Amino acid sequence: MENQKTILITGACGIIGSGILKELTSARYNLVLVDNNREKIKELSQKIISKRILFIEANILKRKEIDMCIEKGLDKFGVIDAAIHAAYPKSKGWGTKFENLEEDFLMEDITNQLGSAIIFSQRIINCFLKQGHGNLIHISSIQGFSQPKFYHYEGTSMTSPIEYSAIKSGIISITKYLSKYYKKRNLRVNCISPGGIRNNQPNIFIENYNSSCNSKGLLDSEDLTGLILFLISDKSKYINGQNIIIDDGWSL
Repeated sequence: MENQKTILITGACGIIGSGILKELTSARYNLVLVDNNREKIKELSQKIISKRILFIEANILKRKEIDMCIEKGLDKFGVIDAAIHAAYPKSKGWGTKFENLEEDFLMEDITNQLGSAIIFSQRIINCFLKQGHGNLIHISSIQGFSQPKFYHYEGTSMTSPIEYSAIKSGIISITKYLSKYYKKRNLRVNCISPGGIRNNQPNIFIENYNSSCNSKGLLDSEDLTGLILFLISDKSKYINGQNIIIDDGWSL
C-alpha cells in the first residue's frame, strides 16, 4: 500500500525538506529524516513524535555515514522505497559574485553539492538494487536549465552564483544518466526543478522576480509537496529520467 512506503529524506531540516514534511507525515509514510544539523534534527524529533519516523544526524558528504543512514532505515522499516535528496551543503564563500569567486570555495561547493549527489545516488541505488526496486528524486532548479534573469537582482546585494547554475545543471544530467544506466532494473530516477523559494528575500527582489511569473511568483517550499507525493506514488511509475519544472511560468 502507498502509505506503507518508506521514504528517506536528506536535508530534512532545510527549506525544502522541512517544507514537505507536514504532508508526508499526514500521508502516514514511514520516514527516515537525515540532517547534519544536530540542534535542528533534535528539535524536529521533539516536535514530531511518531513511531513511523526515524531521525538521524549524519554528514551525507561521507559515504560511510550515508550507508549508516540506509542501514538504520532498513533495520527499522525493512525497506526504503524512495529517497529525496534535498541536502544542499554550502561553503562560507557561497553567493559570491563571479568576479570575486575564490578557487577554494568554488571547488568545495562543487564537491559538496554535485559530488555528494553522485555519491548519495550510488549508495541509495545500491540499496534499491538489492531489494529489487527504488525511486530516487533529486532537487535541481530553474537555474539548472535556464540562465538567471540578472535584472531581478538589481538593487540588492544578492546574486545567482555561476557554480549554482553549473551544479544544478549537473543534477539534471546525472538524473537522466542514471535512469538510462539502470534501465530494466525496476528503478526510477527523476528530479524536480523548482522556481525561487521564499526565504526572507528583500522586497525589491520579490517584486522583480514575481513580475516574470504568471500568478503567485516566489514559491513556498510546501508548494512542491503535491508533485513529490505524485512522484513517490505508483501513479507516476512510468515517469523516469525526467526533469519536472514547477516555477509558476518563470521559465517561459
